Amino acid sequence: MNGNLNTRSMIFTIYGDYIRHYGSEIWIGSLIRLLKEFGHNEQSVRAAISRMSKQGWVMARKEGNKSYYFLTERGTDRMDEAAKRIFKLKPDKWDDEWRMLIYSIPEEKRHLRDELRQELIWSGFGTISNSCWITPNSLDKEVNSLINKYGISEYVHFFTARYEGPEENVRLVRKCWDLTGINEKYQQFLSDYQQEYHNAKNKFQSNGLSDAECFVQRTKLVHEYRKFLFIDPGLPEDLLPEKWLGSPAASLFSDYYKLLAEPASRFFEEVFQEGNVLENKNLEYDFFKHPLLIKE
Repeated sequence: MNGNLNTRSMIFTIYGDYIRHYGSEIWIGSLIRLLKEFGHNEQSVRAAISRMSKQGWVMARKEGNKSYYFLTERGTDRMDEAAKRIFKLKPDKWDDEWRMLIYSIPEEKRHLRDELRQELIWSGFGTISNSCWITPNSLDKEVNSLINKYGISEYVHFFTARYEGPEENVRLVRKCWDLTGINEKYQQFLSDYQQEYHNAKNKFQSNGLSDAECFVQRTKLVHEYRKFLFIDPGLPEDLLPEKWLGSPAASLFSDYYKLLAEPASRFFEEVFQEGNVLENKNLEYDFFKHPLLIKE
Protein backbone atom coordinates (compact mmCIF):
# COMPACT_ATOMS: atom_id res chain seq x y z
CA MET A 1 0.00 0.00 0.00
CA ASN A 2 2.66 2.54 0.94
CA GLY A 3 5.41 1.09 -1.27
CA ASN A 4 8.88 2.51 -0.91
CA LEU A 5 8.66 5.69 1.11
CA ASN A 6 10.86 8.36 -0.45
CA THR A 7 13.14 9.88 2.21
CA ARG A 8 12.70 13.52 1.16
CA SER A 9 8.93 13.12 0.89
CA MET A 10 8.80 11.52 4.35
CA ILE A 11 10.77 14.43 5.80
CA PHE A 12 8.19 16.83 4.35
CA THR A 13 5.45 14.79 6.03
CA ILE A 14 7.19 14.83 9.42
CA TYR A 15 7.86 18.57 9.20
CA GLY A 16 4.24 19.22 8.27
CA ASP A 17 2.60 17.00 10.87
CA TYR A 18 5.03 17.32 13.77
CA ILE A 19 8.06 19.60 13.59
CA ARG A 20 6.20 22.76 12.56
CA HIS A 21 4.33 22.59 15.89
CA TYR A 22 7.62 22.45 17.82
CA GLY A 23 9.34 25.61 16.65
CA SER A 24 9.68 24.37 13.03
CA GLU A 25 13.24 23.24 13.79
CA ILE A 26 14.93 19.92 14.53
CA TRP A 27 18.40 18.59 15.24
CA ILE A 28 19.57 16.37 12.37
CA GLY A 29 20.29 13.58 14.88
CA SER A 30 16.65 13.52 15.98
CA LEU A 31 15.46 13.53 12.37
CA ILE A 32 17.74 10.58 11.59
CA ARG A 33 16.36 8.71 14.62
CA LEU A 34 12.74 9.34 13.54
CA LEU A 35 13.35 8.27 9.94
CA LYS A 36 15.03 5.09 11.18
CA GLU A 37 11.53 3.88 12.14
CA PHE A 38 10.74 3.73 8.41
CA GLY A 39 13.96 2.04 7.36
CA HIS A 40 15.84 5.13 6.17
CA ASN A 41 19.56 5.30 6.96
CA GLU A 42 21.60 8.30 8.06
CA GLN A 43 23.15 8.87 4.64
CA SER A 44 19.79 9.08 2.87
CA VAL A 45 18.39 11.48 5.50
CA ARG A 46 21.39 13.80 5.25
CA ALA A 47 21.24 13.77 1.44
CA ALA A 48 17.50 14.49 1.45
CA ILE A 49 17.64 17.37 3.95
CA SER A 50 20.58 18.86 2.03
CA ARG A 51 18.50 18.79 -1.14
CA MET A 52 15.58 20.43 0.67
CA SER A 53 17.95 23.15 1.86
CA LYS A 54 19.19 23.82 -1.68
CA GLN A 55 15.56 24.05 -2.85
CA GLY A 56 14.78 26.69 -0.24
CA TRP A 57 12.42 24.69 1.99
CA VAL A 58 14.70 24.60 5.06
CA MET A 59 17.82 26.36 6.32
CA ALA A 60 20.60 25.06 8.55
CA ARG A 61 22.20 26.56 11.62
CA LYS A 62 25.02 25.27 13.80
CA GLU A 63 25.05 25.12 17.58
CA GLY A 64 28.34 23.73 18.75
CA ASN A 65 28.91 20.58 16.74
CA LYS A 66 25.19 20.08 16.11
CA SER A 67 23.32 21.00 12.93
CA TYR A 68 19.71 22.13 13.16
CA TYR A 69 17.32 22.54 10.22
CA PHE A 70 14.40 24.95 10.35
CA LEU A 71 11.63 25.80 7.90
CA THR A 72 12.13 28.88 5.75
CA GLU A 73 9.27 31.31 5.19
CA ARG A 74 8.55 29.51 1.93
CA GLY A 75 8.56 26.16 3.71
CA THR A 76 6.28 27.41 6.48
CA ASP A 77 3.79 28.85 3.99
CA ARG A 78 3.69 25.58 2.06
CA MET A 79 3.21 23.52 5.22
CA ASP A 80 0.40 25.78 6.44
CA GLU A 81 -1.37 25.65 3.09
CA ALA A 82 -1.00 21.88 2.89
CA ALA A 83 -2.30 21.38 6.43
CA LYS A 84 -5.43 23.44 5.75
CA ARG A 85 -6.20 21.27 2.75
CA ILE A 86 -5.27 17.93 4.32
CA PHE A 87 -7.36 18.45 7.44
CA LYS A 88 -10.36 20.05 5.74
CA LEU A 89 -13.15 17.51 6.13
CA LYS A 90 -15.84 19.18 4.05
CA PRO A 91 -15.72 21.04 0.71
CA ASP A 92 -16.27 24.79 0.80
CA LYS A 93 -19.36 26.60 -0.43
CA TRP A 94 -18.90 28.29 -3.78
CA ASP A 95 -19.27 32.02 -4.44
CA ASP A 96 -20.16 31.30 -8.13
CA GLU A 97 -17.00 33.06 -9.29
CA TRP A 98 -14.18 31.60 -11.39
CA ARG A 99 -10.57 32.74 -11.13
CA MET A 100 -8.76 32.70 -14.45
CA LEU A 101 -5.00 32.91 -14.95
CA ILE A 102 -3.64 33.50 -18.46
CA TYR A 103 0.06 33.70 -19.20
CA SER A 104 2.35 34.07 -22.18
CA ILE A 105 5.85 33.27 -20.98
CA PRO A 106 8.64 33.48 -23.62
CA GLU A 107 10.30 30.28 -24.79
CA GLU A 108 13.64 31.35 -23.35
CA LYS A 109 11.96 31.34 -19.91
CA ARG A 110 10.24 28.00 -20.40
CA HIS A 111 11.79 26.66 -17.17
CA LEU A 112 9.71 29.24 -15.29
CA ARG A 113 6.65 28.19 -17.27
CA ASP A 114 7.18 24.54 -16.35
CA GLU A 115 7.65 25.35 -12.67
CA LEU A 116 4.59 27.61 -12.69
CA ARG A 117 2.48 24.82 -14.18
CA GLN A 118 3.48 22.45 -11.38
CA GLU A 119 2.66 25.09 -8.76
CA LEU A 120 -0.74 25.75 -10.34
CA ILE A 121 -1.60 22.05 -10.39
CA TRP A 122 -0.61 21.76 -6.72
CA SER A 123 -2.81 24.75 -5.86
CA GLY A 124 -5.81 23.15 -7.60
CA PHE A 125 -5.95 24.97 -10.93
CA GLY A 126 -7.15 23.16 -14.06
CA THR A 127 -6.44 23.90 -17.71
CA ILE A 128 -9.26 25.02 -19.98
CA SER A 129 -6.85 25.62 -22.90
CA ASN A 130 -3.13 26.15 -23.43
CA SER A 131 -1.78 28.72 -20.96
CA CYS A 132 -5.28 29.37 -19.55
CA TRP A 133 -5.91 28.01 -16.05
CA ILE A 134 -9.05 28.25 -13.94
CA THR A 135 -10.20 27.53 -10.40
CA PRO A 136 -13.43 28.15 -8.49
CA ASN A 137 -11.47 28.69 -5.29
CA SER A 138 -10.31 32.04 -3.95
CA LEU A 139 -6.55 31.76 -4.53
CA ASP A 140 -5.66 35.41 -5.05
CA LYS A 141 -2.97 35.33 -2.35
CA GLU A 142 -1.39 32.19 -3.78
CA VAL A 143 -1.42 33.56 -7.34
CA ASN A 144 0.17 36.87 -6.33
CA SER A 145 2.80 34.95 -4.38
CA LEU A 146 3.65 32.87 -7.48
CA ILE A 147 3.83 35.96 -9.69
CA ASN A 148 6.24 37.62 -7.28
CA LYS A 149 8.25 34.43 -6.74
CA TYR A 150 8.93 33.91 -10.45
CA GLY A 151 9.00 37.62 -11.42
CA ILE A 152 6.50 37.11 -14.25
CA SER A 153 4.08 40.02 -13.74
CA GLU A 154 4.62 41.25 -17.32
CA TYR A 155 3.56 37.87 -18.73
CA VAL A 156 0.46 37.18 -16.61
CA HIS A 157 -3.18 38.29 -16.45
CA PHE A 158 -5.46 37.26 -13.58
CA PHE A 159 -9.26 37.62 -13.72
CA THR A 160 -12.31 36.92 -11.61
CA ALA A 161 -15.26 36.05 -13.82
CA ARG A 162 -18.63 34.31 -14.12
CA TYR A 163 -19.17 31.51 -16.61
CA GLU A 164 -22.05 32.34 -18.96
CA GLY A 165 -22.09 29.15 -21.01
CA PRO A 166 -22.92 27.73 -23.45
CA GLU A 167 -22.41 24.73 -21.14
CA GLU A 168 -23.05 24.37 -17.40
CA ASN A 169 -20.38 24.86 -14.73
CA VAL A 170 -20.38 21.14 -13.92
CA ARG A 171 -19.63 20.24 -17.54
CA LEU A 172 -16.83 22.80 -17.54
CA VAL A 173 -15.37 21.06 -14.49
CA ARG A 174 -15.36 17.70 -16.29
CA LYS A 175 -13.28 19.23 -19.09
CA CYS A 176 -10.67 20.64 -16.70
CA TRP A 177 -10.31 17.85 -14.12
CA ASP A 178 -10.51 14.07 -14.20
CA LEU A 179 -12.92 13.67 -11.28
CA THR A 180 -13.62 10.04 -12.21
CA GLY A 181 -9.93 9.22 -11.91
CA ILE A 182 -9.65 11.11 -8.62
CA ASN A 183 -12.71 9.28 -7.25
CA GLU A 184 -11.05 5.97 -8.12
CA LYS A 185 -8.00 7.04 -6.10
CA TYR A 186 -10.24 7.84 -3.14
CA GLN A 187 -11.91 4.45 -3.52
CA GLN A 188 -8.49 2.82 -3.35
CA PHE A 189 -7.62 4.81 -0.23
CA LEU A 190 -10.88 3.70 1.42
CA SER A 191 -10.27 0.08 0.45
CA ASP A 192 -6.72 0.17 1.78
CA TYR A 193 -7.38 1.95 5.04
CA GLN A 194 -10.83 0.94 6.29
CA GLN A 195 -9.64 -2.51 7.37
CA GLU A 196 -6.33 -1.14 8.63
CA TYR A 197 -8.21 1.38 10.78
CA HIS A 198 -10.41 -1.31 12.32
CA ASN A 199 -7.40 -3.54 12.97
CA ALA A 200 -5.54 -0.67 14.63
CA LYS A 201 -8.62 0.19 16.69
CA ASN A 202 -8.88 -3.37 18.01
CA LYS A 203 -5.15 -3.46 18.84
CA PHE A 204 -5.38 -0.04 20.45
CA GLN A 205 -8.20 -1.15 22.75
CA SER A 206 -6.20 -4.16 23.88
CA ASN A 207 -2.99 -2.12 24.33
CA GLY A 208 -1.45 -3.97 21.40
CA LEU A 209 0.01 -0.89 19.71
CA SER A 210 3.18 0.75 20.98
CA ASP A 211 3.77 4.50 20.78
CA ALA A 212 6.42 3.91 18.10
CA GLU A 213 3.98 1.85 16.01
CA CYS A 214 1.36 4.60 16.34
CA PHE A 215 3.95 7.15 15.19
CA VAL A 216 4.77 5.04 12.14
CA GLN A 217 1.12 4.42 11.26
CA ARG A 218 0.05 8.05 11.73
CA THR A 219 2.97 9.33 9.66
CA LYS A 220 2.28 6.82 6.88
CA LEU A 221 -1.41 7.73 6.98
CA VAL A 222 -0.70 11.46 6.54
CA HIS A 223 1.98 10.66 3.96
CA GLU A 224 -0.47 8.65 1.87
CA TYR A 225 -3.41 11.01 2.29
CA ARG A 226 -1.42 14.12 1.39
CA LYS A 227 -0.86 12.67 -2.09
CA PHE A 228 -4.36 13.95 -2.85
CA LEU A 229 -2.95 17.48 -2.67
CA PHE A 230 -1.35 16.79 -6.04
CA ILE A 231 -4.47 15.44 -7.77
CA ASP A 232 -7.58 16.77 -6.00
CA PRO A 233 -8.25 20.46 -6.79
CA GLY A 234 -10.46 20.82 -3.70
CA LEU A 235 -13.56 21.92 -5.63
CA PRO A 236 -16.59 23.41 -3.83
CA GLU A 237 -19.39 20.93 -3.13
CA ASP A 238 -21.64 22.61 -5.74
CA LEU A 239 -19.28 21.38 -8.48
CA LEU A 240 -18.66 17.85 -7.24
CA PRO A 241 -20.39 14.72 -8.56
CA GLU A 242 -23.17 13.19 -6.48
CA LYS A 243 -21.17 10.13 -5.42
CA TRP A 244 -17.99 11.95 -4.42
CA LEU A 245 -15.73 9.76 -2.28
CA GLY A 246 -13.51 12.58 -1.07
CA SER A 247 -15.81 13.20 1.90
CA PRO A 248 -15.93 9.61 3.26
CA ALA A 249 -12.17 9.39 2.69
CA ALA A 250 -11.72 12.57 4.77
CA SER A 251 -13.89 11.12 7.55
CA LEU A 252 -11.89 7.88 7.60
CA PHE A 253 -8.65 9.86 7.67
CA SER A 254 -9.96 11.96 10.57
CA ASP A 255 -11.06 8.94 12.65
CA TYR A 256 -7.82 7.06 12.08
CA TYR A 257 -5.68 10.15 12.71
CA LYS A 258 -7.41 10.88 16.02
CA LEU A 259 -6.96 7.27 17.13
CA LEU A 260 -3.19 7.47 16.62
CA ALA A 261 -2.60 11.14 17.48
CA GLU A 262 -1.77 11.02 21.20
CA PRO A 263 0.61 8.03 21.37
CA ALA A 264 2.27 9.09 18.10
CA SER A 265 2.97 12.57 19.48
CA ARG A 266 4.21 11.01 22.71
CA PHE A 267 6.80 9.00 20.77
CA PHE A 268 7.79 12.02 18.70
CA GLU A 269 8.34 14.11 21.85
CA GLU A 270 10.37 11.31 23.45
CA VAL A 271 12.78 11.35 20.51
CA PHE A 272 12.62 15.11 19.97
CA GLN A 273 13.48 16.17 23.54
CA GLU A 274 16.86 14.38 23.47
CA GLY A 275 18.45 16.98 21.19
CA ASN A 276 15.94 19.83 20.97
CA VAL A 277 14.07 22.31 23.14
CA LEU A 278 10.65 20.85 23.89
CA GLU A 279 9.52 24.21 25.28
CA ASN A 280 9.39 25.53 21.71
CA LYS A 281 6.18 23.58 21.26
CA ASN A 282 3.22 25.72 20.19
CA LEU A 283 0.95 25.84 23.26
CA GLU A 284 -2.12 26.16 21.04
CA TYR A 285 -1.33 22.88 19.30
CA ASP A 286 -3.57 20.06 20.55
CA PHE A 287 -2.51 16.79 18.92
CA PHE A 288 -5.66 15.00 20.10
CA LYS A 289 -8.08 17.61 18.78
CA HIS A 290 -6.40 18.95 15.69
CA PRO A 291 -7.72 22.50 15.10
CA LEU A 292 -8.40 21.75 11.45
CA LEU A 293 -10.26 18.46 12.02
CA ILE A 294 -13.60 20.25 12.15
CA LYS A 295 -16.72 18.77 10.60
CA GLU A 296 -18.85 21.89 10.62
